[in-house]
Amino acid sequence: MRVFVAGGSGVVGRRLVPQLVARGHQVTATTTSPARLGTLERLGADAVVMDGLDPASVGEAVAAARPDAIVNEMTAISRLHAGKPDIKHPDRWFAVTNRLRTEGTDHLLAAAEATGVSNVVAQGYASWNGAPEGGWVKTEEDPLNPMTGTAAQPGTEAVAHLEDAVLRAGGAVLRYGALYGPGATDDQVELVRRRQFPLVGRATGYSSWVHLDDAASATVLAVEQQATGVFNIVDDEPAPASEWLPYLAECAGAKPPRRVPVWLARLLAGEQAVVMMTEGRGFSNAKAKRELGWVLHYPSWRQGFKEELAGTGRARVTDGRAVSSRE
Repeated sequence: MRVFVAGGSGVVGRRLVPQLVARGHQVTATTTSPARLGTLERLGADAVVMDGLDPASVGEAVAAARPDAIVNEMTAISRLHAGKPDIKHPDRWFAVTNRLRTEGTDHLLAAAEATGVSNVVAQGYASWNGAPEGGWVKTEEDPLNPMTGTAAQPGTEAVAHLEDAVLRAGGAVLRYGALYGPGATDDQVELVRRRQFPLVGRATGYSSWVHLDDAASATVLAVEQQATGVFNIVDDEPAPASEWLPYLAECAGAKPPRRVPVWLARLLAGEQAVVMMTEGRGFSNAKAKRELGWVLHYPSWRQGFKEELAGTGRARVTDGRAVSSRE
C-alpha cells in the first residue's frame, strides 16, 4: 500500500516508517522541519514538509502522495515544540498537541475524504487515564477520565474529539500506553536520576506502558487490516506507580524515588500528577491481541526498562514474520 504517515519524524514515526517499509509498503512521511527530511529519507520514506495546522498544507501533501492509508502520529510534545515538560500545567504544555488532535485531525480527515481514503489510523492515549472507579484495569468499553475542572481537561477533550472524528470516518484509534524507548522517556529518566520524580501518597494508581517498537507494530497491523474502532495498545502488565517507578529508578542507576504527601504533590505538580499516582487506571490489551493478532516484543515494562536503560535496547526493524502471528 501507499501509506501516508503524518508526524513521521516523531518518536513513534521513526520506529513505524522502517516497519512499514520492511513490509513492502511505499511510505510518505511528514515533518514540520526541513532539517529532518534526510532522517525520514534514510528510513526509506518519501519525506515532505507539512504543517498539520494548515489545511492547505495538509491537503496538498495528501493529494500529492495519493495514499491508500493515512496514519496520524502528529504531536508537539518534544522540547523542540513544547519546551520543558510542565506536568502542573498540561493545558500549556500540550497546547499545540491539543490543536493537532482537533484541528489537525480534522484537516487530515478532510484530505482523506477529498482523496477517497477510508483507511485511517490515529494515535490515541491509554496509560493512567481510565475513569477512576471500579477495577484497576480497563477495556475499550470503559470510559476515560475527563479530568473535569482541571488543567488536564483540554487535553482529554482533544483526545475525545480525535476519537469521535476518526470513528465517525470509519477509522481506527490506537490508544498507546505511556511510550518508552529511544527518545521517548529521556525527560522522565533525567528527573528520576535527580530524584525529582517522587512517589505520591501510597502510589497505588495504575499506569500502562508500551515500547515504541510494539506501538509501531500494532499500527502496521491496523493499517494492513484496515481496522476500525478503538484498541488499547499497551503491554501485558499494568502496574501501580509503587512498582514501576522504583524499578525505573533502579534500571536508570538512580537512588530510590522520594515519597511526598498528596497535598504537597498537588501544590507542586498539580492535579494530573496526583490522579496518575493515586487513582490512575491501567488498560487491557486483550482486544488488540485478539482482533489484530498483535504479538508484543516487550510484553512487560520490566524487560523493556532494563534493556533500554542498560544500553542493550536495539533499533529493531521488524520483518514481516515478526510483526504478526497471522501469516
